Amino acid sequence: MNPRLDLLQPYPFERLRALLAGAMPPASLRPIPLSIGEPRHMPPAFVAEALVRALGESLGSYPVALGLPQLREAIARWLERRFGLPAQTVRAEDMVLPVNGTREALFSFVQAAVDAESAAHGSRPLVLMPNPFYQIYEGAALLAGAEPRFLNCTEANAYLPDLDAVDAATWNRCQVLFLCTPGNPTGAVMPDTYLQRALELSSRHGFVIASDECYSELYCDEASPPTGLLQAALRGGNAAFERCVVFHSLSKRSSVPGLRSGFVAGDAKFLARYRLYRTYHGCAVPVHTQLASLPAWNDEAHVVENRRLYREKFARVTPVIAAALQQEIAIPAGGFYLWPRVGDDEAFTRGLFAQQHVTVLPGRYLARETESGNPGLGRIRISLVASLDDCDEAARRIAEFARESRH
Repeated sequence: MNPRLDLLQPYPFERLRALLAGAMPPASLRPIPLSIGEPRHMPPAFVAEALVRALGESLGSYPVALGLPQLREAIARWLERRFGLPAQTVRAEDMVLPVNGTREALFSFVQAAVDAESAAHGSRPLVLMPNPFYQIYEGAALLAGAEPRFLNCTEANAYLPDLDAVDAATWNRCQVLFLCTPGNPTGAVMPDTYLQRALELSSRHGFVIASDECYSELYCDEASPPTGLLQAALRGGNAAFERCVVFHSLSKRSSVPGLRSGFVAGDAKFLARYRLYRTYHGCAVPVHTQLASLPAWNDEAHVVENRRLYREKFARVTPVIAAALQQEIAIPAGGFYLWPRVGDDEAFTRGLFAQQHVTVLPGRYLARETESGNPGLGRIRISLVASLDDCDEAARRIAEFARESRH
């Protein structure tokens, strides 16, 4: 067996199951799970209808790694509309690749991008990533033979990795820099100036930027959608998107996590090599999934409604939880998480489950220990994916538990 498998840490939800084992919540309270970032809004009906229609014509065909030309065309044009790129800036034929959701793509891209053989004698290549982070980043780096390096995201640095705190020697060893905007779990959005700084460092030191933008369509201000990496690259004169790769998904945007549909876009040279890897990896997106994805990328009305629902939940839930926890909690710029301080995050999570049948996630499970500590310690992630009524009820229960815990 691959010895690198021994380097992998348990997934956050495995740790959560162990933490909650043996706890017996009141049978009179129905469970409200707010731990997993799995959207529960009603998916758009036209996606399901397209999927059903496609099944009859697609089950007899093998999909190809490159994907359907009409889907790549739809994605390329969506990128241009969404991020204000000039027409035909994104070439559908070699700058876009459909994938089975961002999770699969984030992991497999690193396997193709990391060159462990080129590292200096006695040192492994580095993959830099925010901390807290999506655990796929770490696992992908370890199994590719790289060393993950964690950049703490705290309130002091507006929950953005401090790029200027990284020394030149570290950047020289870096082969992939993971960014996540809006961030998971903080909801922090990277401004254009921040992305421009990352691009400058990439140009100077030669690493690729892998920008996880799966939450990019969930934001609070309709007039100010988050900037994307390709948008920043073009503004900086990098029209070929050199060393830039972005990851997008329909899971959060369209509330269809079970469809497993997303795409990778950016530097054509990197995507050509990544496509070769995926050809052998055997993970082409099924044809019916691609055909069902087409109308989702071509429609914005359902996404606007999706954002409205999240805004309403934030507006109703945040003040209740803030008052109960006796702290200011700002509604995040993007995403669908709250990231409040609770003291002992594990004790709070277990107690909340045992007494109120509400499940959240300890912040320490989403981060790693560094010389400056674990930036998730003492926080919980509350995922506002349930219905509006369930989120209201969960906020009431969290508030009741918090008040009782102080007495």
